[in-house]
Amino acid sequence: MLDDLDFHTAKALLDWQIELGADEALLDAPVNRFEVTDSAPKSAPPVTAAVPSEAALVPEVDPVDAARQMAAAADSIEALRAAMEAYPHCDLKMSAKQLVFADGVPGARVMIVGEAPGREEDLQGKPFVGPAGQLLDKMLAAINLDRTKNVYITNMLPWRPPQNADPTQTQLDMMRPFVERHIVLAGPDVLVLMGNAACQGLLGRRGIMRMRGQWEEVLGRPALPMFHPAFLLRQPIMKREAWADLLALQARLKGQP
Repeated sequence: MLDDLDFHTAKALLDWQIELGADEALLDAPVNRFEVTDSAPKSAPPVTAAVPSEAALVPEVDPVDAARQMAAAADSIEALRAAMEAYPHCDLKMSAKQLVFADGVPGARVMIVGEAPGREEDLQGKPFVGPAGQLLDKMLAAINLDRTKNVYITNMLPWRPPQNADPTQTQLDMMRPFVERHIVLAGPDVLVLMGNAACQGLLGRRGIMRMRGQWEEVLGRPALPMFHPAFLLRQPIMKREAWADLLALQARLKGQP
């Protein structure tokens, strides 16, 4: 392969070696190049400077920085979806059936950010369509909200984690630029952060038991942490707190503090 290198490529490789400090080739014993080859020490074969492979010359990509650049380049929700489909650095897409992007009405006053798709979401390609989604629809209907009319829904992760595992910090960091860009493009008045992963991804902290019902701010928009409907299915006694949060959301939409 080295014989095929042109002058400029070969020189660049040598310069790279020199910058690393490899400016001499040493043996265990001196070799007189004018003598017969057989007289050279046989215990120490010639040392050649290692030539980096083509892959080694390619700088390592920062997945978060790549996500930030791809998200920023998306000038529409459709372009953002295409960018997320093309994003190659999240290993979740290898095990998921498909990307779960969003559901509802882009531009609605309320945008809900959940955690990650489950089995039903992975099969249908829409967020919140399983049992937790059915409960969410009932919760929204109680304050005159409907995903087909005035609500937009997405998740922090667009691909289902294996066995519905909790999103990792690395996964949330990679997808946060896309979610933030999604919020900007959708332009909601109010955000609802459902569950710990949504709070961790957009607020940088967890603790939904303490955070729920306390208004926060994300990208200049009011954001309300709430219990995830899946949690309420496991802990129905907490529905009273969820109802209080829904009333707080309704009051904010009506212009009340």
